[in-house]
Amino acid sequence: MANLEGQIWLTETTSKRLMLDQMDLLQAITDTGSITAAAKIAGISYKTAWDRLERINNLSEQPVIARSAGGNKGGGSILTSYGEKMLNGFKQLQEQHNLFLKNLNQQLNSLDDVSNFMKSTLLQSSARNQFLGSISNIEIGSVNTELEIRISPEQQIVAMVTEQSRREMGLDVGVPVVAMIKASSVTLAVGDGLRVSARNVLSGTLLKLDRGAVNADVSIDLTGGKTLSAVITNNSADSLSLAEGMPITALFKASSVILMLA
Repeated sequence: MANLEGQIWLTETTSKRLMLDQMDLLQAITDTGSITAAAKIAGISYKTAWDRLERINNLSEQPVIARSAGGNKGGGSILTSYGEKMLNGFKQLQEQHNLFLKNLNQQLNSLDDVSNFMKSTLLQSSARNQFLGSISNIEIGSVNTELEIRISPEQQIVAMVTEQSRREMGLDVGVPVVAMIKASSVTLAVGDGLRVSARNVLSGTLLKLDRGAVNADVSIDLTGGKTLSAVITNNSADSLSLAEGMPITALFKASSVILMLA
């Protein structure tokens, strides 16, 4: 007799094990205290592990991972209390899921209950930066409307949408949204006294600089445990004398922010 089996996952692009993979990575960090060691246990590259952790932090209401300095690919990493609660909560969800399947195998006369048990939201986007937040303020205009999205107690993002889009999406103060910004839309600057037209000016510390043949991938540690990614040319990185650990400012227009209901 065949048994009903199942897994908990969040589908994204070609990976159907994203949630399991993320939680396995968090567990490995708890066990080892190191992203490098956790990546080896998970069977992925350091960069892949880093990207997953950045995504987890950015889409969480509170920081999940706490980092400590220690040089290139060094230092320690531990779960915050919020991260531990998330991991423990997922373990409990797995236990309940396993119990559900066990009971279902014993009692099921129809598979209708299975389709209603778990639904996951599929978010496919080329935008590297995705932040979960809630609308904290709205400035309504006759054509365009400006919205402030609080992504952490210390950080907010300003987005601009048409007033028609705002009404159609039901965007109002307190509504949870995901703010998406392409890494190529982010401009970087160093130094003080900047005078710019961009509505979003976020200051942080340069966490990671990965150079390719033409472009450089830059990760910036923002306050509140969030991370912002930018893609610039190697020539630009050289002209700015970018180096890991230095203070840096990221800028992007409000019109570059795409909003999606969470």
